[in-house]
Amino acid sequence: MSETIRISGIVDESIVDGKGLRYTIFTQGCPHHCEGCHNPHTHDFTGGTDKEITALYEEICKNPLLSGITFSGGEPFCQPAPLAKLAEMVHSKGLNIITYTGYTWELLLQMKDPDVQRLLQQTDILIDGKFDIAQKDLSLAFRGSRNQRIIDVKQSLEQGGVILAKEYK
Repeated sequence: MSETIRISGIVDESIVDGKGLRYTIFTQGCPHHCEGCHNPHTHDFTGGTDKEITALYEEICKNPLLSGITFSGGEPFCQPAPLAKLAEMVHSKGLNIITYTGYTWELLLQMKDPDVQRLLQQTDILIDGKFDIAQKDLSLAFRGSRNQRIIDVKQSLEQGGVILAKEYK
């Protein structure tokens, strides 16, 4: 049996989870419990359903119009190994990866977890930080509060610090 990801749901053609037409996977399970969370049904780690990586990949490959895939939540970094494996497969098809996380860039780097680092390396754009209802801003593209950053992961890893994604400014 193939490796699985516990998911809450899928939007197979999204235009609100990053630039372009995206296949968005909502992971199940989140430790953050942000006040005002848009997806509170994803918090329970025992909820959702398991979906095989190979089945997800096959579904993604059926749509030639996709720009990439988005991992949302829940908290994707609670399932870093299978998501990194799926991201590697998707990158081989020329698609990009956006990952949303309640963790900050700095906390992810401090984790020193090889699976977390692998998912981070497979992510092209990282949208980091917990949703903060006090900083909620409906005018922001692809994020809910002003504290959340849209990070160019490759540039940030190369430069050793956070580099915001130019195409999202």
